[in-house]
Amino acid sequence: MTNLQKSKYSEAGVDIDKGNAFVKGIKDIVASTHQRGVLNDIGGFSSLFAIDTNTYNQPVIVSSTDGVGTKLAVAQLCNKHDTIGIDLVAMCVNDIIVGGAKPLCFLDYFSIGKLDLHIATEVVRGIAEGCRQAKCSLVGGETAEMPGLYQGDDYDLAGFVVGIVNRDAIIDGSEIKVGNKIVGVASSGLHSNGFSLVRKVCFQDLGLEVGQQIEELGCTLGEELLRPTRIYVQSVLGVLKHYPIHGMVHNTGGGFIDNVPRILPRSCKAVIDRSSWKVPPIFTFLAEKGNIPMDEMYRTFNMGIGLMAIVDESVADDVIHHFGAMGEQACIIGEIVSTLNDEEEQVELIN
Repeated sequence: MTNLQKSKYSEAGVDIDKGNAFVKGIKDIVASTHQRGVLNDIGGFSSLFAIDTNTYNQPVIVSSTDGVGTKLAVAQLCNKHDTIGIDLVAMCVNDIIVGGAKPLCFLDYFSIGKLDLHIATEVVRGIAEGCRQAKCSLVGGETAEMPGLYQGDDYDLAGFVVGIVNRDAIIDGSEIKVGNKIVGVASSGLHSNGFSLVRKVCFQDLGLEVGQQIEELGCTLGEELLRPTRIYVQSVLGVLKHYPIHGMVHNTGGGFIDNVPRILPRSCKAVIDRSSWKVPPIFTFLAEKGNIPMDEMYRTFNMGIGLMAIVDESVADDVIHHFGAMGEQACIIGEIVSTLNDEEEQVELIN
């Protein structure tokens, strides 16, 4: 009888023991994000979160999922992995806060060819920091080793957030009307969109390296590209305690052209004055060095405005002041006007 050598999973490239050590090593990091309502620690088959029925008498569960795209490739080039998790959380929680929902809990999916404990832990540190900024509990996730699918230390990330809002507090744009003002809230830079174009311009066309000091930016290219996406949860919740917001836009992929119409009634049009805020240098740099038309820039990037809030003219200045008190830079960037017909474009960029 032939003796068959026993095959081991680790010989195929998957180390279960290392995966268990990773989960054990991040337990304290994860626990540091827990808010009231979390009922169990990570490591189980599922996560439990109790809804505060004293606060929510008509609770509606809101969920969103997203990733950070090819910004991950920049993190690899910089060998810096402790902020990309902030981006992951931001892309998810910002999507639900614009509907008026408060984030409750967050889960991540981390996939890699061969688990590197240092890289994985740094990624989770970033996710935990993002959750702390959003006051959202990191309650679990999945780590998958997939040798043969990813090369070297390449990895991918996905995030999933669950939030809550009272039914009568949902912000869906239905109350937007002619005469409303559009308050723009500043972004921290590129956030997590358009990086395929960014990488083409910077690395392929210009041949730049992430460690290069870029005079126009006042920092290295890598530092600029890896600026974490701004998380607007606490500032928006602060404003909502005092002022009604009729509609909000998380200005991500699709920029102004594709995102704003998602919350506008068909009878309304947004007129946005591009001269009303200062566009950060990274966008000017990309447009000039990459010879990118302005229409393309405003459809691909946030151009310095990461979130828009549509409010009554009577409270616009107060809303701006309150955003400022919460640490945001905000200003009026446009207004809502009536459309002439159903065929008219719902966004007009002027100046």
